[in-house]
Amino acid sequence: MVEKRRKLVFLCFGLFILIIGLAGCYRKSVKYPPGVEAPLNRTTFSFDQGVYPSDLDLFSEYRLAPGDVLDVLFQIHSWEPSGEFKIGSGYTVSIKFLGAPELDQTQTVLPDGNIVLPYVGKYKIFDKTIEQVTSELKQVYSKILRHPEIYILVPEFQTRIKELKADLHTAPRGLSRLVTIRPDGYVTFPLIGDVFAAKRTIPELNAILNEKYDQFLPGLHVDLFLEKHSGSVVYVLGEVYKPGAYEIKKPISVVEAITLAGSFTNYAELDSIAVFRKHERKIIARVINLNDTLSVQDNADFFYLRPDDVIYVPRRKISTFAQLMAEIADILFFKGWSIGF
Repeated sequence: MVEKRRKLVFLCFGLFILIIGLAGCYRKSVKYPPGVEAPLNRTTFSFDQGVYPSDLDLFSEYRLAPGDVLDVLFQIHSWEPSGEFKIGSGYTVSIKFLGAPELDQTQTVLPDGNIVLPYVGKYKIFDKTIEQVTSELKQVYSKILRHPEIYILVPEFQTRIKELKADLHTAPRGLSRLVTIRPDGYVTFPLIGDVFAAKRTIPELNAILNEKYDQFLPGLHVDLFLEKHSGSVVYVLGEVYKPGAYEIKKPISVVEAITLAGSFTNYAELDSIAVFRKHERKIIARVINLNDTLSVQDNADFFYLRPDDVIYVPRRKISTFAQLMAEIADILFFKGWSIGF
């Protein structure tokens, strides 16, 4: 019985050595001899070729992502002339009736955009010019007064700007606010509420914000800064020593990504490394032959990754049996069986 166990151990050990030897023979010849410089091309998925990676080895643009922190700096350009002046909510409006001073009114425009006038009731004044209001009220009051002469004044149209300035200056960060992009891609901005920010560049989002803030209060603008970014990452899994997500600050190749993950294991199938990338609501896959690159073949190139790419290093078929033999040998040794002569 002991002799059979010894033979089994010898058989497993012999198979293991044979398989390792066969694996070591599987190597492609180096195309270029030592001392010869070999130009290797840079490539990526077909739909990104020609624009990525850039010649500067930088990301062509940064698109915002959940977890990014933005610094919103408010600027109130109340001194700049704008186009057509329109009455807004919260403005103080004075209406003067020449010849009928008892009808004079000074009111604040209500949140619904109305004011209340004698003999007329509610009157929608929001988003109208002084000329429009004057013309409309003359027409309305011509049924009540003979030849009405009406003048419109807006003595405190900057009340909201004054209040906003006071609020901003008394806040801990002064004229700026920090906001964070939520997991749903939205950000809650002061005064205007939720705005979708994810997958947009900072200039794109800045333009949207300025349009919304200008609608809310003419003269109110913002400058947007990236205070903290959540990180651009690539994901490496399979036959590497440290699989996981790795932050990148510039475009990197598959070789560099695998290096970040501690390099490939002895069981890695380098001829069939898979790269996955999101593109137009689909996941596109491509198989990379890393052996050609590492052995400097004449058709080799460096494949470059984008943030959120996934790299999978598969296991060699021959290594599966080799690993099984090693595990069997470990079990036999663990149980106290030794190799003897």
